[in-house]
Amino acid sequence: MLGMPPASSSMAPSSMAPSSVATLDVAALRAHFPALQGGAAHFDGPGGSQIPGVVADAVAATMTAPMSTRGSVTTAEQNSDANVLAGRAALADLLGAQPGGVVFGRSMTALTFDLSRTLAKDWGPGDEVVVSRLDHDANIRPWVLAAESVGATVRWAEFDPATGELDPQAFADVVSARTRLVAVTGASNLIGTRPDVAAIAEVAHAHGALLFVDAVHLAAHASVDLETLGADVVACSPYKFFGPHCGALAADPALLETLRPDKLAPSSDAVPERFELGTLPYELMAGTAAAVDFLAGLVPGDGTRRERLARSFAAVEEHESALRARIEAALQELPGATVYSRAARRTPTLLVRFDGHDSADVYRFLAGRGVNVPASSFYALEASRALGLGDAGALRIGVASYTDDADVDRLLDGLQACLTRA
Repeated sequence: MLGMPPASSSMAPSSMAPSSVATLDVAALRAHFPALQGGAAHFDGPGGSQIPGVVADAVAATMTAPMSTRGSVTTAEQNSDANVLAGRAALADLLGAQPGGVVFGRSMTALTFDLSRTLAKDWGPGDEVVVSRLDHDANIRPWVLAAESVGATVRWAEFDPATGELDPQAFADVVSARTRLVAVTGASNLIGTRPDVAAIAEVAHAHGALLFVDAVHLAAHASVDLETLGADVVACSPYKFFGPHCGALAADPALLETLRPDKLAPSSDAVPERFELGTLPYELMAGTAAAVDFLAGLVPGDGTRRERLARSFAAVEEHESALRARIEAALQELPGATVYSRAARRTPTLLVRFDGHDSADVYRFLAGRGVNVPASSFYALEASRALGLGDAGALRIGVASYTDDADVDRLLDGLQACLTRA
C-alpha cells in the first residue's frame, strides 16, 4: 500500500488472505525515492540503499523540532525520549526482539567492537571463539582481536568456495566445550549465501556458547526473527534497508543485564542504555523508525507492524528472486562469465567476474552509462580470498526491492556492450 501514509500511521485493512503473497507495486515504491529520479540504475544496495522521502522527512522534522537530552519535563526532553522509544520499538518489530534489548550505536562495526571487548573481559587462555570465513570483516576482526587480547584461541569455520555454501558441520567440526562465542553471518554481503543459522545455533548452544549473528545484509531482504534464528545477539545497519547511517543490535534484555561494558560513571546503568556511549542520535532513531514503518507498508494489509513487515518481506523476496533469476540466466550467456553466488538459499546478490576484463574497468564502464554496479571485496576479505579473487574481489550486482525490469535491461545491455567492445 504505497500511497505512503505518515511514518507512524497504521495501514488500511485488506481482504488478502494471511497465507497469500501480495505483489509488490514497484512503480509506486520507486516514486518514494528521490534519488531514483536522478536516472541511475542502482545495483549498489548491498553497500547502502537509497532513501525514501518519508525517512528524510522524519530526520529533518526531528532536527528542527525542540530537542534536548532525554527527559520528561520539557517538550525538548520529551521529544528526544519519544524518538528513542519509537526507534527501539521499530527495530524490535523488525528483528523479532524486545524493545528493551535494542541497542543503538554509530555503526554495526562499532557496536560489535564494543560488545567483543565487553565479552572478552570474561575470556582467557583456553577459551575459544569461532568465526566464519564467509563473513564481512566486521563480524570477524572484532572477535579475533578481542580473543587475541586475552590469549583466547580463534577457530575458523570454512565455507565451500565451489558452491558458496557454509554447512553447519563446518561449525560442528570446530566448536567445543571451550568455545565461548560463535559469530556467523545471516547472509553473505559478498555472494548472498544464507547459512542455516538455526542449525548453527544448535551447535553453539549445545556447547554452552553464545551465537552472534550479523544480519546487516539479511535484514534488507528477508524477515528476521531473533528466536527463530536461535541468535543470542543479532546486529543490523538501518542504512541497508532505507534508513539513516547508524547501527543497532538486539538481544534478550536478560542477557544484556549480565554484561558490564565500559561506560562513564554518571551515565545510566540501565539496559540497554549502559551499552550506548554518549548522547544518542535522536534524528537517526526517528529515521530508522520511519524506515521500518515504510517497509511495513510496502503491500496492503492490516495487523501488527511485525505482521505487516512479514507480509512485505514475502513480497520483496518474490520480486527480488524473479529479477535475480533473470540476471543469472543472462549472465550465463555472456562470454567468460564466472558467477560466484551459487548457494541454494541466498539473497539477490550476485558476484561475477569476466575473463579478460578487470572488474574495476567494467564497474567504470557501466557507471558511464548510469548503471551503478561496484567492484570490490566489500570488506569480505576472507571470503574473497577463499574464492581466489584476492583483495580485489569482483563485480557485485545487488538487486533491491526498488529494482525494476528496466534497470535490469540497462544492466544487461551495458554488460553486453562492455564485453563486446573493440
